[in-house]
Amino acid sequence: MDAVIQVTDLVTHYGQRRILDGIELSVLPREILVIMGGSGSGKSTFLRHLLGLKKPSSGTIRILGQDITGLSRKQLYALRKQIGVAFQGGALFGSLTVGENVELPLREHTRLDEDTIRIMARMKLEMMNLSGFDTLMPSELSGGMLKRAGLARALVMDPRILFFDEPSAGLDPVVAAELDELILKLRDTLGMTIVVVTHELESAFKIADRITVLDQGRLVITGTVDEVRATDNERVQDLFNRRPRNDAVDRDAYLHRLTGYRHDAL
Repeated sequence: MDAVIQVTDLVTHYGQRRILDGIELSVLPREILVIMGGSGSGKSTFLRHLLGLKKPSSGTIRILGQDITGLSRKQLYALRKQIGVAFQGGALFGSLTVGENVELPLREHTRLDEDTIRIMARMKLEMMNLSGFDTLMPSELSGGMLKRAGLARALVMDPRILFFDEPSAGLDPVVAAELDELILKLRDTLGMTIVVVTHELESAFKIADRITVLDQGRLVITGTVDEVRATDNERVQDLFNRRPRNDAVDRDAYLHRLTGYRHDAL
């Protein structure tokens, strides 16, 4: 089975600092892959690469058979029509109604007539249990409803791949569980490939077909939920069990960071 997403030897620098270090990853059709990692692990930067928002220092990212690191702006624009993105806070335009927000991609990227656009948007809102909310403004929605409205907009073009950034962040347990069920429904009923970035363990363990864990820019492990939970990797277990890290400090390296001088040069 050919991978929908194939990442090979991905390396990224911010200045002299290496943020991602040789990432190798594949995502299969109809799979939910969850990306996890602590603060500063590189998962947000990795997501920006997958969305084509940032070019890596080296390596390749093939999405639906195309290496996006070498695409022109026009080619990348065309590819993105097959990709949906649901951002952490919904990212709805506050000056538009919920319905207008969901309709926007269809207005921007298709030549469909107004009635068809309206019907397609309402279908996606219905799927998100938001029927009848299309005339409301985003400011009138709860946090969970904003997430679902953002998801409806991400799905309105019927993408082959969905990227979801922190779907459960800031939600109460019941609403978060409902959103998890929606994600599973998208995979099972629409055959969608879904990549989720999250730090919510309960959600990750519920929805993931596979989990990949990043730490300090390196891919530590990728496997099924059972495989990842059973690993003896200390970094992964620290993350899963919320244990503080007690990294040993090299005295000379610490002095060098503070002063710019090496101990052996003093």
